[in-house]
Amino acid sequence: MFSWFLKKNKIGKGKKAFVGVSGGVDSSVSAALLIEQGYDVVGVFIRTWQPDWIPCTWKDERRDAMRVCAHLNIPFVELDLEQEYKKGVADYMIAEYKSGRTPNPDVMCNREVKFGGFLNWALEHGADHVATGHYARNDGQLMKGVDPSKDQSYFLWMLTKEQLSKILFPIGHLEKSDVRKLAEKFKLPTATKKDSQGICFIGEIDMKEFLRHYIDINPGDVLNIDGEKIGTHDGSLFYTLGERHGFVISKKTTRDMPYYVVEKNIDKNTITVSQDPASFENSTDVILRDCVWREKIISDKKYDAQIRYHGHLKPGILVQGVQGEWIVHFDESDFSLSPGQSVVVYDGDVCVGGGIVK
Repeated sequence: MFSWFLKKNKIGKGKKAFVGVSGGVDSSVSAALLIEQGYDVVGVFIRTWQPDWIPCTWKDERRDAMRVCAHLNIPFVELDLEQEYKKGVADYMIAEYKSGRTPNPDVMCNREVKFGGFLNWALEHGADHVATGHYARNDGQLMKGVDPSKDQSYFLWMLTKEQLSKILFPIGHLEKSDVRKLAEKFKLPTATKKDSQGICFIGEIDMKEFLRHYIDINPGDVLNIDGEKIGTHDGSLFYTLGERHGFVISKKTTRDMPYYVVEKNIDKNTITVSQDPASFENSTDVILRDCVWREKIISDKKYDAQIRYHGHLKPGILVQGVQGEWIVHFDESDFSLSPGQSVVVYDGDVCVGGGIVK
């Protein structure tokens, strides 16, 4: 099980680790494990931006983080990264949706906040490492977490080798059930606390509800693949390819099957839907921008690519374009692949990097 984690090995002796304590069980156990490994641990609660129309939750999370630090007898520090989050995550996300793209806020949160502002600040204040409660492994390479249902390497693809050399993922080798058992062993105040869901740091709120405070509702037509109007929607900017909810079908068919968004036209404010999306013609080639590769890409090697969190792995070959961009030649097309999404590339359990769909 997890007994080897509890050995009094002092691999961290003489080293200082700043742990991002969120008030949840994963970061709490991460801090406790690093203490057992001999690290000089400091708990850091990251304060970020939250819209004034959302009920305040960060104070409750901060209270829980403080309780954990007090229980573990480690220093507690609050780090204000409100501006970094507002500009690098929230504003970016809103701008991407306004442009008709589908961004991933968790990827940007990791780049701009946890392993941007937090990592830089920690190193400036004497840390040898920063640590988080992500379910991923750092064995000199970024690897999938052992628990496939919790693996979060998808959200970490933007990390560079230099950043990884300063990052610890103490629970990446554990199953979630073992993390809970460790939380009970350490008698942590967060041992039975439920996992948080929703947008990174903002919480459990529907994405469309969030966007409607920043993007005007602009009703438009829902079309079938023949171009006929069969319903209405709240605005093409709110939808992403592959989505099957949030629009109204007024012209019914004899086939009682769900419709999926297979195309959207921002200029005409229309979305096209189909009950048989797999038959919708789409290219097998996808251009990626803003790529990060930690391993050398081998031409003609078949890699596995993941296009959404917990999505099925799709085999393909990576080729560099003449202008420096990268192209993924997938074995099969995927109608749900949208501009702005992250395509994360794996070689077995190793996350070699990724890019954003152009």
